[in-house]
Amino acid sequence: MLWCKVVSLRDINTSVSSFTWRRARVYTLENVNSKHLFRRVAIVGLGLLGGSWGLALKKAGFAGRIVGYARRAETRSQALGEGAIDEGFAEVSEVVHSADLVILATPVAVILDHLPRLQPHLLPRALITDVGSTKRRICERAAEFYAQAPLFLGGHPMAGKERSGLENADARLFENARYVLTPVKPEHLDDERVQAFRALVAAVGARPLISDPATHDRAVAYLSHLPQLLSSGLASLIEEKHGADNLTLEVAASGFRDVTRLADSPYSVWRDICLTNTENIQLALDALIQKLESIRLHLSDRELEREFLAAHRLRDKLREMN
Repeated sequence: MLWCKVVSLRDINTSVSSFTWRRARVYTLENVNSKHLFRRVAIVGLGLLGGSWGLALKKAGFAGRIVGYARRAETRSQALGEGAIDEGFAEVSEVVHSADLVILATPVAVILDHLPRLQPHLLPRALITDVGSTKRRICERAAEFYAQAPLFLGGHPMAGKERSGLENADARLFENARYVLTPVKPEHLDDERVQAFRALVAAVGARPLISDPATHDRAVAYLSHLPQLLSSGLASLIEEKHGADNLTLEVAASGFRDVTRLADSPYSVWRDICLTNTENIQLALDALIQKLESIRLHLSDRELEREFLAAHRLRDKLREMN
């Protein structure tokens, strides 16, 4: 098995971290089931990603028990009814008790709060991971409390929907999606628990990719966070123009709807992302503003064609990657 790193695009003026990757034992879901490496999985947060993890594990044939935590009794009942979990808990300390694998599927600020609070309740052999969209702050906090026993592995599935909540959970959400794993230390990649979790990621249809936390955060600032803010900003602008200047919305066609699709995403999720990746997002916004200024300057000359051609080249690269 060849481990890969997330590399920044040439247009993103960042350097690739010098993590040293190791060739490690390849695990499969059959190994995980037969060796009982993860007999009990605890999912903290039963929203879109947490619910999808439970459903995806069941669909993949995971043989262990899946338990879940949610504050609202209605959410726990819904998760049980939909088969996302086998048992629900009202206390987060109770759900992680005796768990071999803990998946923190909450907003970033809640993940940061959970990390120190949960440590005394975890088994020494447990692996704890997360689905947060930023990684540097989370991995720094984890390094303080999870040196080896239990062990922390950062995670970020590059999959989702505009609408959050358990009602939007999907057993196929992770299929063909990149799933970025950010170990606190490179040598953690050799750990049997990390290898077993990588097998679970592959079993639910995702494609594991290894990165250091800082490189991850620089890349997603351009490739995930900037598109979200652009979509929300554009939708907000048109809403203002519609109200103040009577801008008609009847001529909004599929192109506008496609570009503003991400504007449906909840602020409650993106607040924490912006707070924990502020510097990288500011740099990305500055670069975009410069690009828009250049486009405005060249609206009436052939320099504008260069922007279109560069955009076409990127789209071709993305198609080749698929």
